[in-house]
Formats: sequence, structure tokens, C-alpha cells
Amino acid sequence: MNAVRRIFGLAFSFAGLMHFMRSEGFEAIVPNFLPFKKGIVWISGVMEIIFGILLLVRKPNSMTKKLIEWFLVAVFPANVYMAQKNIPLNGKQLPTWALWGRLPLQYVLIKIVRKM
Repeated sequence: MNAVRRIFGLAFSFAGLMHFMRSEGFEAIVPNFLPFKKGIVWISGVMEIIFGILLLVRKPNSMTKKLIEWFLVAVFPANVYMAQKNIPLNGKQLPTWALWGRLPLQYVLIKIVRKM
């Protein structure tokens, strides 16, 4: 499971950095009813970087796992909004089936985190 943990750590770290490097793309998927889109993107980016570093440094404890799970649940509405509005991912338009098809992956990610 160390390899999976490291892959997740790198993925979270990379995604977190992208929140700052391509913040406009991430702001676009924050549902319109939420205020402070840039703040939401930056905070979620910082959280992903922290989760990534924690996963790279050591095996997550139960609290870290819970926080990651809650985070994945919290960002799920942005993924639904992205699929509903057919919003490009990092400037690349994905097929509609791919936007909707990636939604169940959130559940898979949570299951993997629980097993770390």
C-alpha cells in the first residue's frame, strides 16, 4: 500500500499546486451559488498540498483519513457542477460521458483512502 499512498500523495500535491497555477479553471467549477470562489480554490489547494505531503511522509492515521474523506465529499458538488455545465478540465473539453463518468471515482478514492 506504500506505492498507492505515494501515488495519492503526489496526486494530491500536484492537484493542490494546480489550484494556484491554474486557479481560473478551478474557479470555473465552483458552483455559482458559492461566494469567494478564489478563496475556496486557494483553501482547497492548500488542503490538497497538506494531504499530499502527509501521505508522502507517513502512513495516515484515522483522523487524516477522515479529513481526506470529508474533503473528497466536500469537493464532489464541484465535480457535479462541472459535469452539468460541461466545463472544460484545465482548458480541455472532455466528452460528456467522461465528465459524468468521473463522478463515481470519488467513491473509489474514498474507499482506497480508508484502506491506507
